[in-house]
Amino acid sequence: MRILSVAADRPGAYQTVGSALLEAPDGATVAIAAGTYAETLELTGRSVTLQAESGADVVLDGSGADWPTIRAVDGTLTLRGLEIRATDGIAVSVDRTALTLSQCTVTGKTRPAVSVHASPSFTVEDCTVSGAETGIVVEGAGGQILDTTVREISGDGIVVALGADPLIRGCTITGCGGRGVYIYQYSRPELADVEIGQTGTEGIGVAHGSTPTIRRPTVHDTRGSAITFAPGCGGAVEGLRATNTAEPALSIATGSTVEVIEQSTAAAENGPVDDLLGELDTMVGLPGVKAEVRALVDEIQVNEWRSSAGLSIGAVSHHLIFAGAPGTGKTTVARLYGKLLKALGVLPDGGFIEVSRRDLVGQYIGHTAEKTAQVFEKALGGVLFIDEAYTLSRAAGNGDFGQEAIDALVKLMEDHRDEIAIIVAGYTAEMNDFLAANPGLASRFSKTIEFENYSAAELLLITDRMVAGGDYLLDPAAGAPLTSYFDRIADGPNFGNAREARRLVEAMRKAQSQRLRTLGRRPSTDELRSLLATDVITAAG
Repeated sequence: MRILSVAADRPGAYQTVGSALLEAPDGATVAIAAGTYAETLELTGRSVTLQAESGADVVLDGSGADWPTIRAVDGTLTLRGLEIRATDGIAVSVDRTALTLSQCTVTGKTRPAVSVHASPSFTVEDCTVSGAETGIVVEGAGGQILDTTVREISGDGIVVALGADPLIRGCTITGCGGRGVYIYQYSRPELADVEIGQTGTEGIGVAHGSTPTIRRPTVHDTRGSAITFAPGCGGAVEGLRATNTAEPALSIATGSTVEVIEQSTAAAENGPVDDLLGELDTMVGLPGVKAEVRALVDEIQVNEWRSSAGLSIGAVSHHLIFAGAPGTGKTTVARLYGKLLKALGVLPDGGFIEVSRRDLVGQYIGHTAEKTAQVFEKALGGVLFIDEAYTLSRAAGNGDFGQEAIDALVKLMEDHRDEIAIIVAGYTAEMNDFLAANPGLASRFSKTIEFENYSAAELLLITDRMVAGGDYLLDPAAGAPLTSYFDRIADGPNFGNAREARRLVEAMRKAQSQRLRTLGRRPSTDELRSLLATDVITAAG
């Protein structure tokens, strides 16, 4: 496979993407250096990959053109790690082309951001699509849209038409002036584990003889119903979770034949477990964490089935290590884990107690073991969550009393192994020091789950949810300064992830209050709810 390099200021490299494509053979990869490339690209009968160099921020900017930024016909096209912009044209448009769009940011304005027409296959994965008239349009094509965020769309978030049958899974679609997903013209998509919120009409609209399968959707804060089926449609809806939508949440017109499987029926004996896993799925990001928790649940369930069948099972520890930076959702996931253990019959009450060093360590010899035992006994039957657990170890420079707490915990965990789940949390490197503090400590924990930092796009979605939860509305123009702020602080030594988003939202509210006080009149309701880009800029300093 040939690799062609593009860099505007690098001797020997192609200066533009277009010039590289003119000489690229089929099957070639065009690796693009950091920078903004004001180009539009049209490919016919080509098979190429366009990708950003490792760690490079690459922008393909077709703003101002009334034709697509990237258009491909009758070929194969892979786009990876790029930001693709358009204003009066479509950002990415493919016809009869096998498209792979991965880890890209696609923005538009007056046209669809991504259009896939009559393509043999396509994949849109781990992308962010925003600012366009329509987010993604799929017509007469089969493929998949996975783990993608569609937000701040003036019309419909995703449109499926002309008999298309894509899989749409794990996507988040918010802030649409129209529907979150519109399915029409005899289309047959499958939607699984999607979250749709803050839409101007219904969350999912089905029309013109379409027959989708919709599994475990979460729909909230919509001006219309969660899901509507027009006359003559069919399909199935399983496990709908709808909050703050118009009534009825599921609207099925006379003449439609839709199979409705309620959550209690779909989940059968594990209804509460599926509800809790659905709650986990609605959390922003954390794909690795979600997969690890699901794997633990699967193991517990299968062990229960084996035990009921008279088969042997191995000893299972429910104690976990949550490693990662602050603000990455460790406490929230720990609470859900306790509820899951209760729903699975592992723990009797699924309670949750959060402690730190000061709650376990005493002031004199013997006092620490007593305090630790009291906290432990209080948490029996549920989860004991020890935040910043590494501060207990001698390596943290906090003396021997913390070590006394660790030694007491090891003994208590052995004596009550089936009566409690202990989760210790902290930075990855420091947690390794914590595990070295007692020879028997590491063996008490079944697994270490890594919590990665949130991306700027994920922090923007978290901010959107915080703003909406406070009965505010975020101006779409605020997206750019918010993303810029999160990009700027993400590499700082004290980056707090979602805590940074929470602090910023509070600062934005203060900035709005100061701005409204200068109006010289009573603000309107819309003004009281609106947080503007200027509020973000003021809050971000």
